[in-house]
Amino acid sequence: SPEFIVRLIDWMALHKLNVLHWHLTDDQAWRLEIKKYPRLTSVGAWRVPAGAGPAADIDPATGKPRLYGGFYSQDTVRLIVAHAADRNVTIVPEIDLPGHATAAIVAYPRLASAEPAPTSVPSDWGVHSNLYNADTGTFEFLQDVLGEVVDLFPGTYVHVGGDEAVKDQWKASARMQARMRELGVGNEQALQS
Repeated sequence: SPEFIVRLIDWMALHKLNVLHWHLTDDQAWRLEIKKYPRLTSVGAWRVPAGAGPAADIDPATGKPRLYGGFYSQDTVRLIVAHAADRNVTIVPEIDLPGHATAAIVAYPRLASAEPAPTSVPSDWGVHSNLYNADTGTFEFLQDVLGEVVDLFPGTYVHVGGDEAVKDQWKASARMQARMRELGVGNEQALQS
């Protein structure tokens, strides 16, 4: 919750810790409001909790399983960033890419490397194989997203993850292989770079 993050920042300041690495996206959720792409939070911030019980807990209003999740509005982020700055704590936001992208891909299937794109945000942990594709439109999407992130976080750095990007989808995709040839890169690791 925002209240938990504020308390954490207070404890950090008390103990003279001055950098909070705030992980805001992952396969299991997109937790930051991006105004240009509202489906990132209306779709990507919510999931059915793991297990048979939650899947069977049907909300009578929607006829679907109850969802778990939430996200930080840009106004809330600005308040948290200001609170941190008042305590000499810098927040480094993390927006994972090219992997850990399932929540974003569920929200915007055009970002997917594989077809069909996943249709639900997973509740299970682990390394998922969904990667952003390397199409021009995906780079435009990421530039837009990172532009809003940079406006919210005045620090020097934005962390882009880069870890656990399993390249199976890129290897299997004729479209991604053609894109690699078009860009003149020799393998999937070079494409990520």
